[in-house]
Amino acid sequence: MTLLTTLIGTLLFAVAGPVIGCLLAGLDRIISARMQGRVGPPLLQPYYDVRKLFEKERVSVNSVEGVYVACALLFALIAGGIFYSGGNLLLCVFVITLSSLFFIMAAYSTRSPYAEVGAARETLQVMSYEPMVLLMAVAFFQAAGSFDVAEVFQLNHPIICTIWLVFLGVLFILTIKLRKSPFDLSMSHHAHQEIVRGMTTEMSGPTLGMVEIMHWCENVLFLGWIGMFFLWANPVSILVAVVIVLLVYFLEIWIDNNFARVKWQFMFKSAWLVALIAGGVNVAFLAFL
Repeated sequence: MTLLTTLIGTLLFAVAGPVIGCLLAGLDRIISARMQGRVGPPLLQPYYDVRKLFEKERVSVNSVEGVYVACALLFALIAGGIFYSGGNLLLCVFVITLSSLFFIMAAYSTRSPYAEVGAARETLQVMSYEPMVLLMAVAFFQAAGSFDVAEVFQLNHPIICTIWLVFLGVLFILTIKLRKSPFDLSMSHHAHQEIVRGMTTEMSGPTLGMVEIMHWCENVLFLGWIGMFFLWANPVSILVAVVIVLLVYFLEIWIDNNFARVKWQFMFKSAWLVALIAGGVNVAFLAFL
């Protein structure tokens, strides 16, 4: 993959990622409302909310908060561009982690006790899911023979046939990555979970709007990781991957609406245990096969 390909992919993802992510967020609200016996908002309600945020006056507790959030959004777009242009999966993982670190620094920079607690919890979330994500990249290399995502379209069968344990591990930590209950410790979109919204307590206006767009792009990227497991050298596989991704997203919404938040100790231990069993065993098996 060339630098030009990655740049083009990033630009395309910067346009398509927020649009698809916005529609997914709207679908999330509608399905959640129906599960709770409500009518729910229209599909484009997330877009209306973000547009309203950008129309508000820019108010910030310091001059670096917006810079950190902008960097987090930028690296999320770059990570999406790398992945969807068929680039290096390991590099994509590192870049999206860098995005998370900038977001954590943005929360810490506000010096709000609520935001600092949220930032500490976000750090714990990163520490919880990162081993499984790295093992996913290693297992992908073992199954596809390369870190390049485009290689899946050269395979005779989807990589889930050989790394299905890793897929189950990624499915588990996906709930943490999407910030869904029961692992929405750092910030929650459910009003009953907390009085203030963790990391974004002191964020408002355009800064909070960028956070929402970043979250949309992250969702599209992470769901792309799920679809990657079902692609092979057949155009029909793209349709199969899309269907699986939608089913997984529905499952995440169902989990989000049926489980209460757990303590960070349970999240940390369970995520590492899943990484050790699902990821470690699968990688070790392929290494000595």
